[in-house]
Amino acid sequence: PGLIAEMAERLGGQCVVVGVDSKRSGDDWVVHQYTGDPTASRGAGRRTLDWVVEAQSLGAGEIVLNCMDEDGVRRGYDVVQLAEVRARLTVPLVAAGGARAADHVRDVFEQADVSGALAASVFHTGALGIGELKVFLDEVGVEVRL
Repeated sequence: PGLIAEMAERLGGQCVVVGVDSKRSGDDWVVHQYTGDPTASRGAGRRTLDWVVEAQSLGAGEIVLNCMDEDGVRRGYDVVQLAEVRARLTVPLVAAGGARAADHVRDVFEQADVSGALAASVFHTGALGIGELKVFLDEVGVEVRL
C-alpha cells in the first residue's frame, strides 16, 4: 500500500496502475499474490472489494482486475465480479481473464461498464483477430479506435 501512495504522490495517480489478481472464495472474492508461480500463489488476506477501494484511495489511477477463475478458460469475463468492483470505483477499470469470442468482450463493456478489456490467448491462437474485434465492437456501439 505504501508504494501506491508514494508513486501517486511522486508521479501522479494517472501513472499508477494497480493489477489485482482475484479469485472466488465462497461467496466472496479474495486477492491473490505470487500468481506468476502456481506453486507459490496464495491468498493475500484481503477481500478484493476492499482492496480495490483502498488502492484507489491511496492514489491508484487505474485498476486492472484479473479474475483468476476465468483466466485462460475462455468462458467469458466474470461480469458479476467486475460489476461489483466497478460500482465501488471512480477510476478506470480494465477487465482481464476469460475472453474467447467477440461477444465476451461486448458483454463485459455492456454488463460491467469497464473502461477497457484485456485479451491474449484469443488473439494468439487466431480464434479472433484484433481488427475483426474492433469492427464488431464499433458496430455494437462500444467505443473503440478503428
